[in-house]
Amino acid sequence: MPQPLQELPASTDVVVVGAGIAGISAAWYLNKAGVSVAVCEKGVVAGEQSSRNWGWCRQQGRDQAELPIVIESLRLWQEIADEVDTDIGYRREGSLYLCENDAEMANHDRFMAFAPDYGLETRRLNRRQLEALMAECPTRWQSALYTPDDARAEPALAVPAMAQTLRARGVPIIENCAVEEIVTQNNAVSEVVTERGTIATAAVLVAAGAWSTFLLKACGIRLPQLTVKASVARTAPAPLLFNGNASGSKVSFRRRLDHGYTVASSDYLEVFPSISHLGFLPDFLPLLRASLGKLRLRLPELTIDANYTRHRILNPLPSAKTVARIGARLADRIPALRGIELVEAWSGMIDALPDVVPVLDRSDSIGGLWISTGFSGHGFGIGPGAGKLMADLMQNNSVVYDLQRFRLARFSDGSPTRLGPLI
Repeated sequence: MPQPLQELPASTDVVVVGAGIAGISAAWYLNKAGVSVAVCEKGVVAGEQSSRNWGWCRQQGRDQAELPIVIESLRLWQEIADEVDTDIGYRREGSLYLCENDAEMANHDRFMAFAPDYGLETRRLNRRQLEALMAECPTRWQSALYTPDDARAEPALAVPAMAQTLRARGVPIIENCAVEEIVTQNNAVSEVVTERGTIATAAVLVAAGAWSTFLLKACGIRLPQLTVKASVARTAPAPLLFNGNASGSKVSFRRRLDHGYTVASSDYLEVFPSISHLGFLPDFLPLLRASLGKLRLRLPELTIDANYTRHRILNPLPSAKTVARIGARLADRIPALRGIELVEAWSGMIDALPDVVPVLDRSDSIGGLWISTGFSGHGFGIGPGAGKLMADLMQNNSVVYDLQRFRLARFSDGSPTRLGPLI
């Protein structure tokens, strides 16, 4: 639900564009540091992918460069859960990647080659160990990769609860307020023009998800981005199978606060390139080749372009075929969930980059312009860590992470595309 209209501040230290997990988390830590910040959102808080994702807060299977940030992020998630007034469902109940054979387990060798170096307790489980962990474990799964301190939370609750707390702390979060232009003077940010007025500022953080590429293009910055549609469903309350996150045999599920499961088909995503996106297709060829059988090109359902108010909230219809596939796979692969009703289905548009890791960087050409976007469906769990990182960078604080992997320039300086994990 949109909040009552708030007044636009005349000026602020930082304007954050986008009230999803990336933007709200950055605002959270800027506010904690005493930096004045305002958030402008063309729709509503967490109206798009930040409330529509699977709700996994995982370390398991991460890109190596992301891993230190997400380890910190899970610690921050607990602090946030303790500070907000809502139970956001944050629970450290673990993640399972379920395997039917040795070949599937071998797919995790790359992650296991470096995971112990970061202190993770990730381990391989045999069938007997898996049976001890998962009630009524289906016989098709013979082993699993298991990270016991991975977590889950409720996306529809988490970011709105953070925004409510920020508002109580005096942070303006202005909904239905698209940023139309980032104005510069002497190659540095000077103000933002919104549909409701102008805010003077020396710093802008673009955390606009699927819309980031269009706002940055107006600044002369090329960010290759595609929108990928993922359909998700939830079940009615169901018997406890596993209390955390699990994925295997082309179906993924996560225990919910309401004792149902958020469920998804983990091998089927739809790509919707608009005319504005077509120029990026060469950037995505390595990803498309690596994802044959998983990604499907589709005609655009929604017009995604620089008209930010044409679709204030990307709310695509869930794919009926995908939802039917999810139901069939639950019945076939997880006998304990057979006959449990799918009571709701929805879709979200993922902001995907060619290597499926985000940009966490500043603009080389415009002083005071910062970018946190392109989380490629992996942003919910890492959001607080990424937000704190960006808040530190914007204050010129030192950070302990190697950020080479997240450079904007990797898409223009001839760097080869190095794909991160797809799930």
